[in-house]
Amino acid sequence: MDRRTQVLKAIVQHFISTAEPVGSNTIIVSYKFEVSPATIRNEMASLEKEGLIYQPHTSSGRVPTELGYRKYIDEIADFDDARRRAQQLVANVHKEYVLEKVREKIYDMVNLLARATNGVSFATVPDNRRTFFLGLSNVLKQPEFMEDPRRASQVVEMLEDDNNFINTLSQLDIDVVPQAYIGQENIFPQIQSCSIIVAKYQLADYHGFFGILGPTRMDYAYNIALLQEIKKLIDNQ
Repeated sequence: MDRRTQVLKAIVQHFISTAEPVGSNTIIVSYKFEVSPATIRNEMASLEKEGLIYQPHTSSGRVPTELGYRKYIDEIADFDDARRRAQQLVANVHKEYVLEKVREKIYDMVNLLARATNGVSFATVPDNRRTFFLGLSNVLKQPEFMEDPRRASQVVEMLEDDNNFINTLSQLDIDVVPQAYIGQENIFPQIQSCSIIVAKYQLADYHGFFGILGPTRMDYAYNIALLQEIKKLIDNQ
């Protein structure tokens, strides 16, 4: 590629990026031309005569004409590099899009559970290792917790301790089939007056846990069936 074509390339790329007219000093500094500003100005004058660039104002730099863009597209643009950048960006955007949809499904899952049970519904959010939960007020209204506020505070502390909660669940052999941990079987010593029903979910390439926490006198059969039905509904969305 000769120098004049390189100058046109620099002008087009700089104008695309900044929407600002391009001067000779900018070209030298930004695109590392090892020539004098006078040499670049001569090349710009030749490009202007060819109708490839023009000067919108007397004191401004140059911008490409439509003919200059045409020459850039047909002869100069690096489509291999552009394709690599486009593929990488699309991959990143798609990954973020999928993750956003996964988050939406997780939040929907917990919301549906919260509307259908009188316990705390929860799910772990895989991308940022936190626990999303709703329905705490349901549990706090239960007689067990109204009589002993300490129990209520222990439930809150456990759910808010994301690392401990998620790490503990991860160490268990939890499958997609809901499992109940009752009272003293509970995996969390600080809330052994409660029970947890928990199952694993798999959404796209992400997985985590979701379930229901409540007093040991919860309706186990109903809550287990509820988790199964909610999971089927989310999977089919």
